[in-house]
Amino acid sequence: MNRFGFLCARLTGNEAALATLSVPKQDLRDAVAGRDVALIGNARALAKARHGAAIDAADLVIRINRAPMPAPESHGTRTDWLALAVRLRDAERDRIAPGRILWLSPKRKRLDWRTATSPGFYLYPPADYAALAARLGAPPTTGAMMIDLLLGAPLNSLTLYGFDFFASQSLSGRRTADQVPHDFAAEAAWVAGLERADPRLRVVRD
Repeated sequence: MNRFGFLCARLTGNEAALATLSVPKQDLRDAVAGRDVALIGNARALAKARHGAAIDAADLVIRINRAPMPAPESHGTRTDWLALAVRLRDAERDRIAPGRILWLSPKRKRLDWRTATSPGFYLYPPADYAALAARLGAPPTTGAMMIDLLLGAPLNSLTLYGFDFFASQSLSGRRTADQVPHDFAAEAAWVAGLERADPRLRVVRD
């Protein structure tokens, strides 16, 4: 697909055409198989911790949206994958320097050409989004979509850092919980249930 075709597909919501730019889900499953994965949320509380070394020691480090990294001591330095639901400025993308980008937002009109043609690009299917939204009773966060995606793969472990479900708000902005369309209590309960049921999942809470 050329850039004009992409713009037409994005404008008209031609999901089948946009999906041709994505690697299959099996590629992601193969990439995480048997690996220890760190998923980094954007909670402000993480900036007060010192988990950077543990994050960078993971086999695969995944960050979310604008991926703030105020200090190596708290956040580490690597970004192997970036899970996106927002459009990034070129300077932000260059700072993060992800090895692979995944587009999770159902709002395809925000998807840009550079992202869609990046190496290993993955487009999160609308059916997966709808299924998770039904489970949570609200639009899922980017973090929730990644947790769901990763636990469906044969990884060895998944450790969450910077997930306090908006208790300390986000390093990426100033909005409060009532200004975003997510149900953080439902997501917290869902993740707690997953953690009890799946020994691969661990949430770092300090």
